Amino acid sequence: MNSDLVAGMAALVDPAAAPDVLAVRGDVVVVRVGDVVLKAHERGTDPAGLAGRLRLAADPRLGGLLLPPLLGPEVVAGRLVTGWPVGTPVPQGEPEDLPLEAAGRALAELHRFTAADFAPPVPAAGAWPRMRRAVRELTLDTPAADVVRRAFATLPDPPAGSVLIHGDWHLGQLVRRDGGYRLIDVDDLGAGDPAWDLARPAALHLAGVLDPVAWGRLLGAYLDAGGTGVPRDDPWSALEAPARALVVQMAARALSAAERDGSALADAQEALLDACARIVATHAPIRRG
Repeated sequence: MNSDLVAGMAALVDPAAAPDVLAVRGDVVVVRVGDVVLKAHERGTDPAGLAGRLRLAADPRLGGLLLPPLLGPEVVAGRLVTGWPVGTPVPQGEPEDLPLEAAGRALAELHRFTAADFAPPVPAAGAWPRMRRAVRELTLDTPAADVVRRAFATLPDPPAGSVLIHGDWHLGQLVRRDGGYRLIDVDDLGAGDPAWDLARPAALHLAGVLDPVAWGRLLGAYLDAGGTGVPRDDPWSALEAPARALVVQMAARALSAAERDGSALADAQEALLDACARIVATHAPIRRG
C-alpha cells in the first residue's frame, strides 16, 4: 500500500490526523479520518465520468437513497480521491437478519429516475464494463479459468438503458445513516438496464448460494414498491442474461483473488464455477465482430 497516497488522502480532511485504513481492494484504497471516509478510486478511472456520478449523488432528489459526496474528485499521488460521510455497514449474517425488504424498496425508488431527469451529461452505467474487466484481468491458464472465459463468450451485449441504476449493487453497498439505508460506491452509477441491479443476488440464487426465501424477500419487496426492472409475471425473462453475466464476473474475481492471495476457493466460489460450467453446457458462444 502506498503510504504517500494514504497520507495525502488524510490531508484532504486533516493534515494532522492519523488515518484508519478500512480496506485495500486491488487499486482501491479506503481510509477514514474522523467522520469522513475517503476513497482512492481504481487507476484509469475517467475523471469526467466520476465527476458526473458525483453530481448525481449530490442531487437532493436522491438524498434519501445515496450518500452525498463531501469532496472530490481530488487528485492525490496520481489517483482520483473522493470523500463521503461515515455510515454503518450492514452486518453480514444469516439471510433472515438481512434488510432485504429495505434494500428492494430502495432499488425500486432509485429506478424511478431516468437520465432525462438530470442535466446532461449523465454517464452510462458501468455494470457491463466492470464485468468485462473482471474477465480481462483473469490471466490464469487453468481449466477453471477456461470455463469462466467460455461462459463469458455466451453472454449477449446488454440493451441500452435510460434508467438510473447503481451498476454494482449488493448488500455491501448499503450503510445506515440518518435513520435509514443509503447506497455507497457510485463508481458505476449511471443510465442503464435496471435488471443489472438485481443481477448479483439473482446470480447467487442461481448458483445455490442465496436461498429461495431470501431471494423472494428481495424481489418481492422490489416489485411491491413499484420496481419496473423486471416483469412480475416472468422476472427471469429480464434477469437471466444479467444474472449469467454476474456469475461470470464473480467467478473471475474469485479466481483472480485466490491466485493473488495464495488461497483456496470457498464453497460459495466453487458454486459459481459450477454455475459457469452449466452456462457453457446450456448456451452456445456468441460470434462477435
